[in-house]
Amino acid sequence: MQTRTLGNSDLVITRLGFGSWAVGGGDYQFGWGTQDDDVSIATIRRAVERGMNWIDTAAVYGLGHSEEVVGRAIAPLREKPYVFTKCSLRWDAGRKIYRSLEASSVREECEASLRRLRVDAIDLYQIHWPDPEGEIREGWETLARLREEGKVRHIGVSNFSVEQLERVRPIAPIASLQPPYSLIRREVEAEILPYCAVHNIGVIVYSPMGSGLLTGTMTRERIAAFPADDWRRNSPRFQEPALSRHLRIADVLKTIGARHGRSAGEVAIAWTLRHPAVTAAIVGGRTPDQVDGVIGAGDVTLSDGDLIEIESVVEAAGP
Repeated sequence: MQTRTLGNSDLVITRLGFGSWAVGGGDYQFGWGTQDDDVSIATIRRAVERGMNWIDTAAVYGLGHSEEVVGRAIAPLREKPYVFTKCSLRWDAGRKIYRSLEASSVREECEASLRRLRVDAIDLYQIHWPDPEGEIREGWETLARLREEGKVRHIGVSNFSVEQLERVRPIAPIASLQPPYSLIRREVEAEILPYCAVHNIGVIVYSPMGSGLLTGTMTRERIAAFPADDWRRNSPRFQEPALSRHLRIADVLKTIGARHGRSAGEVAIAWTLRHPAVTAAIVGGRTPDQVDGVIGAGDVTLSDGDLIEIESVVEAAGP
């Protein structure tokens, strides 16, 4: 699989990495529904076997459970993938999520993540959300200290604006930014991606398949059958009028994918990777077969004709 250096770090990562949000399971605010841990472990190992050399997770996914599953999955591997995780979203005894970037909170989160992941140091530690706004500087300064102490190797951010990036960059170099980016979420193209390119900040995009909408396998019937604890049930992107627009785009991606011998999801991912500022993309999966269905995205080269066709359907589908 092709690789790229992540921003100003010394991490050389594959263009696809495994996203473990869904393997955190359900029964919390941002859950994806019940997930079998043994299947999750098999899925993570399939991703590594197929060439992905990094895994992205977060403490809040499954309220610690995703990190535990990742830790179990990689513990016996001789050649371990890089592990990226995030802080700032915490939860109380009643499983209610709250946000903190206070120094003591970030340190507690880091220690807990190290234990759950069963690692001596986190390869990339990221601020998950720039919230509370007034604590961003304190949070970033704490990440910088954790790096100096060797608890984390590199530090990055997620969901930051240009103004927020500019605010923390003088404190310590930003190895990477993790923003949402897909054919149905293109806001970062205007300012954020150009800023990262200029300042050598790596970009790892999340939800390149629109949380499943652009895989070519999503249907209204499947959405209607989502379990009650799948966050997508209440997402406007999975409801009309947006749903019909997104499914039309997915149909065209399926047609283009057939010409390349690839899936619609692989075309959707390849479309994000075509941007020169994008280092890599996070691809989630709940089963080994889903990994197999997207693994070729890093090898898809979209032609000018493909790109024109994609832009045409996006424009026709409307905002």
